[in-house]
Amino acid sequence: MRKALIVGIDEYPTAKLNSCVKDAISMASVLEKNADGSPNFHVKLLTEKPNVIDRKTLRQNIESLFEGNPDIALFYFSGHGFVKSTGGYIVTSDFEKYDEGISMTDLLTIANKSKSIYKIIILDCCYSGKFGDSPIGDLSASYLGDGLTVLTACSDKETALEINGSSVFTSLLLDGLHGGAADLRGNITPGHLYAYVDEALGAWDQRPIFKTNVSQFTSLRQITPRVSKEILRRITSYFINPQDEFKLDPTFEDTDPTSIAENVIVFKDLQKLQSVGLVVPVGEEFMYYAAMNSKACKLTAIGYQYWRLVNENKLT
Repeated sequence: MRKALIVGIDEYPTAKLNSCVKDAISMASVLEKNADGSPNFHVKLLTEKPNVIDRKTLRQNIESLFEGNPDIALFYFSGHGFVKSTGGYIVTSDFEKYDEGISMTDLLTIANKSKSIYKIIILDCCYSGKFGDSPIGDLSASYLGDGLTVLTACSDKETALEINGSSVFTSLLLDGLHGGAADLRGNITPGHLYAYVDEALGAWDQRPIFKTNVSQFTSLRQITPRVSKEILRRITSYFINPQDEFKLDPTFEDTDPTSIAENVIVFKDLQKLQSVGLVVPVGEEFMYYAAMNSKACKLTAIGYQYWRLVNENKLT
């Protein structure tokens, strides 16, 4: 089971949807289904429209999210963050001085106690990088338990930026989940998402923070892969050894009068592998000329990685 609690709280509720609520609605929509329409997360969406999300309500829902034994428990928060001497807080609708909302330390403790295989916390709020830090030097309070991954919009000293009424961080997350952060197999993991967001933001922009304690990543969403797994699995048939070069000639090119149907099918596979950086022509800039001039193609370093996965039966 894959559970997700998606929360959007705006500081000044109005009749009009503000950015945090809109971002939460968009996140819930994309996480509910994979790109092919198959079910993904069982999503619970909490926003201020129509209800006010007070501290008690949010705490109850967070504890419910991390109860039981789901494969993945994902918490996404879009709203406002606050830091004081006792640590960081995610702000609830009923905030007041000395009782601003849910303590980030409490959230960490709840997640650490969860029996979920993977616990994922995504915070899009100011000072969200404070999550996981202990305000009083207590190392036990800053410990990320097994299976916990944290992705935050900014460091513990930065504000989370908006452009044209949308969060910069969540906009990039959504782009990544729609496919921008996918690997060749169509998997989108927390690590892929962080790399995608990190690359998009410059050195002078807000800096996302990534913290994790996992032995391997899990996929948050799947899209249609750029190259089918069937073609990827044939890579070891075309290259018996990863150092081999695959010899080409005009019979592989379907526009040539000497083309052979079987060779043309193989060449189309090799061209698809070349389009995603797994194969390169030898001595030519394009695969077409490598065939027409009886050259060859070979695996790239990334191509070798996928060759190894196929060869060791690890391509899932």
